[in-house]
Amino acid sequence: MKGIQDYYPDHFAQCYGCGRLNEHGHQLKTYWEGENTVTKFVPKEYHTAIPGFVYGGMLASVIDCHGTGSAALAFARQQNIELCEHNAPRCVTASLQVKYLKPTPIDGEIEIRGKIAEISERKAKIEAELFAGGKLCVTGEIVAVLVPDNFGD
Repeated sequence: MKGIQDYYPDHFAQCYGCGRLNEHGHQLKTYWEGENTVTKFVPKEYHTAIPGFVYGGMLASVIDCHGTGSAALAFARQQNIELCEHNAPRCVTASLQVKYLKPTPIDGEIEIRGKIAEISERKAKIEAELFAGGKLCVTGEIVAVLVPDNFGD
């Protein structure tokens, strides 16, 4: 399944977490499932904190990229953008809050589900929940800001 990240312009597709052009990155894909957003990821053994559990910084990283991807989906919807090759809006993180509720097992797929809590002209707030084995392990709140196409020039 394609995610919003597949539609980012090439100059915005290098992100370690979600850039399709970053061969060393996580290659996250975020997509709509009803009114919520979803990202799935299988941690590798080298993402270990304590044997059997995922490193917390890694979890923050996937929540962060899920949040910016969710915001990009929300802006595309808000602006009536029909996604096609490399026309997706791109966002950066303005704020990230992560709460670790329980250790996250490393032995299977994790799923991050997002809700668009607020959206304005340039800013979106995403509420995220990270599940492992069907159990809620981490929550996050991401404020993402829409960037212009010439961002970083």
